[in-house]
Amino acid sequence: MRPGCLADATDRAQVQELVTLGELVMRARAAGVQAMVEGPGHVPIGQIETNMRMQKELCHGAPFYVLGPLVTDIAPGYDHITAAIGGAWAAYFGADYLCYVTPSEHLRLPTVDDVRQGVTVLRIAAHAADIAKGVPGAADWDLKMSQARKALDWDKQIELAIDPQHAREVFDSAPKKSGGECTMCGDFCAMKRMNEVEKE
Repeated sequence: MRPGCLADATDRAQVQELVTLGELVMRARAAGVQAMVEGPGHVPIGQIETNMRMQKELCHGAPFYVLGPLVTDIAPGYDHITAAIGGAWAAYFGADYLCYVTPSEHLRLPTVDDVRQGVTVLRIAAHAADIAKGVPGAADWDLKMSQARKALDWDKQIELAIDPQHAREVFDSAPKKSGGECTMCGDFCAMKRMNEVEKE
């Protein structure tokens, strides 16, 4: 479970822990018991690949479960985001499971909404890693969203969103334009203009 802060990342104690965990994995397997390894909670981006590869080697390919990892220690209240950044990298380099981290990490026990936010951002991280790794079907979801955006099909975009309820709340909070475009680009909406050109 180490390290608990960036200053401890990839130090001698963490590496020794992985050696010991690898020994325990082999003892478990010899006894016919499945084993997975839980891994670091705080790791700078530049050390994530090394940590993933080291764990796979020292722990004999046992499934690796990471707590984020958080890529900076300075974001109390936003640790779900720092965990998602690290989680995307970790998953890309071989982590098998990502543990969600909530905005209340290091501050207090999470609320139901904290948990929802934490799970959502780690799902985004996992999906981003699946796309980067070329997991079959992963990018199909994004392609459907791209097609819905081009068509200015707001209901379809909200349906496809990773958090449809939140997407609907945000969309409904803004005034609507008669031409179907959102308030971000307004009359200069590239999709609206392209659709008009294609109809000519």
